[in-house]
This record gives sequence, C-alpha cells and structure tokens, in this order.
Amino acid sequence: MKTQAAPENIRREVQELQMLFKISQLLETSLDLRDVMQPVLELMSEQMDMLRGTITLLNRETGELMIEAAHGLSAKQRQRGRYQLGEGITGKVVQTGRPMIVKDISEEPEFLDRTGARSGLDRRDISFICVPVKIGQEVIGALSVDRLYADEDSLEEEVRLLGVISSMVAQAVTLRRKSMEERERLLEENKRLQDKLKDRFHPANIIGNSKVMQDVYDLIGQVSMSDATVLIRGESGTGKELVAHAIHFNSLRGQRPFIRVNCAALPETVIESELFGHEKGAFTGALQQRKGRFELADGGTIFLDEVGDLSPTVQVKLLRVLQEKEFERVGGNQTIKVDVRILTATNRDLEDLAAHGQFRQDLYYRLNVFPIHLPPLCERGSDILLLANHFVEKFSRAAGKDIKRISTPAIDMLMSYHWPGNVRELENCIERAVILSTDDVVHGHHLPPTLQTAEASGTVLKGSLQESLDNLERELIIEALKNSRGNKAKAARTLGVTERIMGLRVERFGIDPRRFRTTP
Repeated sequence: MKTQAAPENIRREVQELQMLFKISQLLETSLDLRDVMQPVLELMSEQMDMLRGTITLLNRETGELMIEAAHGLSAKQRQRGRYQLGEGITGKVVQTGRPMIVKDISEEPEFLDRTGARSGLDRRDISFICVPVKIGQEVIGALSVDRLYADEDSLEEEVRLLGVISSMVAQAVTLRRKSMEERERLLEENKRLQDKLKDRFHPANIIGNSKVMQDVYDLIGQVSMSDATVLIRGESGTGKELVAHAIHFNSLRGQRPFIRVNCAALPETVIESELFGHEKGAFTGALQQRKGRFELADGGTIFLDEVGDLSPTVQVKLLRVLQEKEFERVGGNQTIKVDVRILTATNRDLEDLAAHGQFRQDLYYRLNVFPIHLPPLCERGSDILLLANHFVEKFSRAAGKDIKRISTPAIDMLMSYHWPGNVRELENCIERAVILSTDDVVHGHHLPPTLQTAEASGTVLKGSLQESLDNLERELIIEALKNSRGNKAKAARTLGVTERIMGLRVERFGIDPRRFRTTP
C-alpha cells in the first residue's frame, strides 16, 4: 500500500505545482484584478473539484466585504454576498486572519449563505473552506470554496493549498495597489503641471512695470535656476504665490510637481499629517496610509504659505527636512528621504516672532537664505491701471460682457485710494464694477463706497472748519454728561478739563445737564 501511495502523492503534488504555475501566469496578464481573478477561479474549479469559489475583498473606507470575483454564482447572487467584519464565516476569517473549515454546512449556524447559492441543495453534501488574503499583517479579504463533503485530512490539505493561492493573490493585489497609486500620482501631477503651465505663460502671472516690481523680477531671475530656499515677504494680497509659481516654473524643477500648502488654513492637529503623511492607525480616523505633501512634491517644489503660523512641533520637523532632507510619517518609524525645494511666504514679522520665542531662530535663518520683498500696491502707483485693465478684461470675458473702458472719475478714484488689501482688493473691486456695469463702461459709482470721493458721492463737508470743530466739541460734552448722568464735575474729569471750562462750554452750547440725570 505504501508503494502505491507514494506515486499518488507525487502525482498530486505535480498537479498542484502545475496549477500554481498557471495561476501565477494568469495573475501577470492584467493590472485589472477583476480580469484575472475569474480565470483563476475557473482553473481552481477544474483542478480541485470546487463547486463554487469566491474572492471577497474588504472596502477599507466602508469596512464592508464584497465579492470581487466568483465561480458558480449568478450576478444577482454575487450582489447579495456582502458582509460586515465578524459577520458569518467569511467575516470572521477576515476579522481574525485565521482560516476556517466547515465540514458540514448544515451543522454550522454561523454559515449564513448570504448569496443564496445553496438554497434547494442538500447541505449535508457540502463542505466550506475559507482562508484569509493578507498583505503582511493586514487582512484585505478572503478566498473561499465549496466542495463535496470530504474527510478532515482532505480538507486540511486543501486549506494548505488555498493558503498558497491566497498569498499569490495578495502579492498581485499589492503590485496593483502600488501601480494604481503611482498612476494616480502621475495623473495628479500631470493635471497640476498643466494648470500651472497655463499660469506660467498667462499675462496674469505677474503684472507690473514699476521700478519696485522690476527689482522683484531681477531677484526671481537670479534665484530661479538654483535650489536655494526662498522667503517671500509682503502684505496679504500682494501676490506672493505668483512669485513662487514664477520661481518654480523657471527652475530646473519646472516639469516636476508644485505643491502649495497654506499653513494658516490648517489646524495644528492636521498640519503635521498634511505635510508629512501618516500611517494607518496613527490616530482616530487614519483608516489607511496617506502620503504627505512633501512626498507628493518629491523632485519638485513645495510652497509653504503663511509659514509664520506653524506650531513649534512642526517647526522642528521642517528644520530637519531642510537640513537632512528626511522625515517620518505620523505614527511611523520608517525614514523617508525626499528631494524637495522649499519656498515659503509670510506677511508676519518673523524677526519679532523669533525674538519672542514664537519662531525658531535656526529655522528662520534656514528659510531666509534668499528673501524677496513684495511691495504693497500703494507703492506701485504706475501699476494700478495696468492691473485694473487686466481685471476688467478678465471679468468682462467671464461675465459675457464687453467692457470697453474705465471712466475718468473711476480712474481718479482708483489712483487716489490707498489699497490696504493690495492687488486682491483691487481685483475684487473690479469684479464688482464689471457685474454692475450696464453700458460697457466702469463708472465711479460702480466702485465700492470705500473708494468713493466726497465729490462723487455728494458728501462734501458743508460749513467752515470752526463750525465743524464746534459741532464735534458739543457732541463730546453731551456724551460725557450722558455717561456721568448730568454730573458736570465728573464729565469735566473725563474730558480732562476744569469744572470752570466745562461750565462755560455747557452755557455756550445751551446744554441742560439736568436732562441726563436719572431719578433714584
């Protein structure tokens, strides 16, 4: 008997190896897992006397198990095959990461038959085997088969074989995940480059011919071709991001990613994960590994806007990236190296922050290698009309209008205003004016009240200077008497005058203090 068993075992092992080899070939034929899993299950059916087989994968976002491929099930039955973690045999296998054997499904209450594929059959004739599909320690799904009722030894042997097949499936899933992630990164990078390249050649990139802007252009030209860290400074709304764009797209990294991060717009609990990424389970809500902005910018440029708002913890990590070009994801211990050029911008006084211990001095010196100062719009008088004309063209095209000119009174208002909101405020004002225009002309009355002059708004001050001063003095005295409830002595102390002067002013303006008294 032993001599007969040996050739039988050899024959079975040869068949298994042949099947595994064919499965490996099938798994290499396509990057779409759905294209290859169906042929794999068909091959298993032929070689293993399998009645039905399924590959169920875990949706990492919803936590639901769904059938990805099946043999012996209709489309409707496949659709019904959904499980939560821990639900049924399949849910338990994925939850525990351990295989399960059901020798007789008619005797197992936890066998749910959610698909309904065994209804109307004699369940005593069916055994069920389910093994986990793992990537490292992570269970991503399960491989299960139905077969005719068999003895324990035979079922254990099939568990071993299914375990090998599930490992091959897991490797295929890993390769496809990496391929899909790389493809998504390339698509995102391509879209980002296309959008930014449009800006690169668009006249709206940076507009201005003033002497101060010519100096800025010279600095951009000098620093673009290097890898030096640049600190762009200036008030809010001056166009710091446009300067960062110009530096990146005129550098050797111009064809690589340009990643922008607004450090002030992200809460402290999120900014570290956004910049450096996180590992799965690093914190509540971290359902999967996520790459940070520095990884996405590898080979290109990262622009940290409002860098002065970074927390001390993130400042330490940023300093390390600047010095060592490496970091770890949140919750991880694997050191990641990146080749990233860092551009930063701020409207805050970093020197003052550093002096008061709110910004690291060593980080400040590393960021301030090549500073560029953007002047406020009020110092770029000759550029105001250039910018206004550009914005008129931009917004009239967007609104489907044909604005032909800006009226002379409107030009006077634009040129005499001090523009505390800089270019951004000018852009918003022109957009409003274009919307309000009904005759293809931007008039003075289309501009916001903050830009209106006294003549244009009909609010020219009437009366002499002395009359205006007298009116102001009378209002101040009445307000002081009101606050002191008619007490002239207290009102005089509030205004910093003597009681005698207060009495003379009350008499001069005909004010009756008694009207401000309150009865107890």
